[in-house]
Amino acid sequence: ALSEELTLKICRDGGQYEQKYANGKAQTKLKKIKASKDTGTEITFKPSKEIFSFVNFDIDKINKRVQELSFLNAGVNILVEDKKTGKSKKFSNSGGLSSYVKFLKGRKQNISEIFHCEGEQDGLSVEIALQWNDAYSENVLCYTNNIPQKDGGTHLSGFRSSLTRVMKSFIKKEELNKKSPVELLGEDVREGLTAIVSVKIPDPKFSSQTKEKLVSSEVEGIVSAVLNKSLNEFLLENPKEAMAILSKVSEAALAREAARKAREMTRRKGVLELAGLPGKLSDCQEKDPALSEIYLVEGDSAGGSAKQGRNRKYQAILPLKGKILNVQKARIDKVLSSAEIGTMVKAFGCGIGTEDFDIDKLRYHRIIIMTDADVDGSHIRTLLLTFFYQQYYDILERGHVYIAMPPLYKISKGKSFVYASDEDEKENAVKEFSKSGSKGIDVQRYKGLGEMNPDQLWETTMDPENRRMMRVDIKDAQDATDMFETLMGDDVEPRRE
Repeated sequence: ALSEELTLKICRDGGQYEQKYANGKAQTKLKKIKASKDTGTEITFKPSKEIFSFVNFDIDKINKRVQELSFLNAGVNILVEDKKTGKSKKFSNSGGLSSYVKFLKGRKQNISEIFHCEGEQDGLSVEIALQWNDAYSENVLCYTNNIPQKDGGTHLSGFRSSLTRVMKSFIKKEELNKKSPVELLGEDVREGLTAIVSVKIPDPKFSSQTKEKLVSSEVEGIVSAVLNKSLNEFLLENPKEAMAILSKVSEAALAREAARKAREMTRRKGVLELAGLPGKLSDCQEKDPALSEIYLVEGDSAGGSAKQGRNRKYQAILPLKGKILNVQKARIDKVLSSAEIGTMVKAFGCGIGTEDFDIDKLRYHRIIIMTDADVDGSHIRTLLLTFFYQQYYDILERGHVYIAMPPLYKISKGKSFVYASDEDEKENAVKEFSKSGSKGIDVQRYKGLGEMNPDQLWETTMDPENRRMMRVDIKDAQDATDMFETLMGDDVEPRRE
């Protein structure tokens, strides 16, 4: 339906058959062309330019998807050839889902070995691989017939309920309650977990055409039964592994309890207000979040300029002092104890953590990070983005986070001047001013936001008529996770690179 032209070539039952389509309509009947001992199907298609505004293929995306398919189908060889560049890549993973988990783990340190199980019931096959690592986030990917479900579904709920049940019963059976004095919840069990759940079923049912959530009810019980049996055996047969996992899970439960107490303290005593909120936040007059924006500004001097230069009606300013906590390596209880983070959370008004967060209470629909254009500014910006990615993913996903792009240069000659954001723009501006002679051209380099006076900061960086901003977008969650691990993890060399 979406192709300008499409050709089917099918080899089976001792013959080769062909059929052609154009714009969704059959141009020929399916007919046998010749005898053939081969088996398989070849589809050649050309996307319709009338339907798609952009018909170029992205080889990196294709390679990524094919690599995913090679993990999901152990032993299958897939060759990707790019005829335009002459480059080709072969994908084959005999380790299957275990290899996929190892690949996703990246640079994180293992808490346990990779656990793998598979089973079949009523024509439905289940394969699961999982491993705990020293991170604090959960990464569980679900597939039905090789198609990813971003929103999970019955296979995910079967996996989660079984995992929690097995861990709880193991602790009870082995009388290990002393090691985990707090009642375990599902989120504790899944902290630092990387897992793949792949099901293959004859007639799957999804909640929508995009297949982002599986709703086939029979899948939940079968996934749960397969994991239940195999994981129980694994824990009993590998006591050292079981203890390492239990230790991680117990730490997570204790940290969650500490975070709950910290939140209660916050609500009861207004601890976040003691972090300097009344004096720091200069709020806007507008009460409609859709029309309001908040600038997170590096340093008090730039914050002072921004407060004077802003439009008070809809622009709020929150100056941040120094570098905030690196939340990549911190649990929520430690995050909540950080004064700068506490100030931001109070300003945003939508709470934090699984129990308290409510995106509908977000007070600003544009959160703008405004830092200096130097190494320190980049670091602060990355720390802030890490914080949003780990604790406020929904805010990022909805496109509420922006990065301000203050100019690097001011080029002036006489009373005329222009601002430039990079070297090319600066050179072009200098050339423009040179038709009338090169004398008297002044190039000013801004080292930081604090060097701009309030009206300059307004007209270059904050005025919606003139400003430039980048909206932060998550195109690929796994790529984003890998990038934050590189930038904020323990390994120095990849970060420097």
